[in-house]
Amino acid sequence: MFFERPGGGEKAILVHLDGQDPAEREDPQEFQELARSAGADIVNLVSVGRYQPSAKYLLGSGKVEELRGLVKHDQVELVIVNHTLTPSQERNLERELECRVLDRTGLILDIFAQRARTHEGKLQVELAQLEHMSTRLVRGWTHLERQKGGIGLRGPGETQLETDRRLLRVRIRQIKQRLEKVRGQREQARRGRRRADIPSVSLVGYTNAGKSTLFNALTESDVYAANQLFATLDPTLRRLELADVGPVVLADTVGFIRHLPHKLVESFRATLEESSNADLLLHVIDSHEPERDEQIEQVMLVLAEIGAQDLPMLEVYNKVDLLEGVEPHIQRDESGKPARVWLSAQRGEGLDLLRQAVSELLSEDLFVGTLSLPAELGRLRALLFGAGAVQEERQNDQGTSVLEIRLQRVELNRLLSREGLTPADFIEQHTLQ
Repeated sequence: MFFERPGGGEKAILVHLDGQDPAEREDPQEFQELARSAGADIVNLVSVGRYQPSAKYLLGSGKVEELRGLVKHDQVELVIVNHTLTPSQERNLERELECRVLDRTGLILDIFAQRARTHEGKLQVELAQLEHMSTRLVRGWTHLERQKGGIGLRGPGETQLETDRRLLRVRIRQIKQRLEKVRGQREQARRGRRRADIPSVSLVGYTNAGKSTLFNALTESDVYAANQLFATLDPTLRRLELADVGPVVLADTVGFIRHLPHKLVESFRATLEESSNADLLLHVIDSHEPERDEQIEQVMLVLAEIGAQDLPMLEVYNKVDLLEGVEPHIQRDESGKPARVWLSAQRGEGLDLLRQAVSELLSEDLFVGTLSLPAELGRLRALLFGAGAVQEERQNDQGTSVLEIRLQRVELNRLLSREGLTPADFIEQHTLQ
């Protein structure tokens, strides 16, 4: 028996599985936030204490019966389950409840589809949706099946189901090719930044931790920021000037979430590579969130999945304005390096501390010293002035230029090599103590 799927519906019943293994259990509060972010009007939240999920419905038959009564009573068009459903479980539940059924992955995909703004973002969402949908095609076109016989019932040699699957495969292949091109363009841009020795800093963190608000505050941008899950999907890059470092590229990226569907991580690979290729990660943490330790753990799991877990990282504890007795400050490790910065991006408090901490971490390899350059190295002197490295210049009695230099060591080495000089030997011979 088949029924018409409604085109869409806002009234929804949420089904949360409570009796699972703690490692697999989802957060009911976060589940409700996800549903609201998708635009659902939550009519009821049904908690299911099920320790042994059933293969047919995931839920027990008694709970399915109870849900059917609630769906009819509240005239609900959508049931959302806070768990991953197999294609057959989803179809069986739809058949029993006679309404649309969505699992956690489908819900997150729907939010992503609403939030994607750029062409690349829309392609990535479509790829994830198609790959999710490819396992959920149902035999709804039986009148076209080639197995049917008789006058007027001979099929076209290919069932509609097979046609749909073939068309899906073609579209998935096309999107992957386009995203591969985008990935190549991003890599080319990154190579250009590396050649120019411009460090890259990437904001990462749990969804709704305040990454976009912090990004806007630091770069004076107007990236969309809202108190909702997955407000940012499309990566945004901005130039940021830092003392002792110069220009850096700051990237705002998609937020992570508990049990982020693997297909989404795959689809957003081009976007997430902005994080995996960064010189420094700023891990933005909601300091007011009761489950912040669990959220930190989930972020580290996703970073491990994209190969970014070993990159230098600075923890940024945001929203300190919601904590009592906590002022913006820098926490340092045993060696004195900045490890955590506590601030409020919303109020703009502690941003100077964050800039200071990032400058310290990026300028660890900064050359600060006095170089003595004879007249024959006038070209090198001009290059140092051109790079903005000269803080002060004076002449000694021998007519030699004495320059106070402040420059990234990698950039200084590049300038020296360009002049055919050996960096290590030159610095040793020409640095004044």
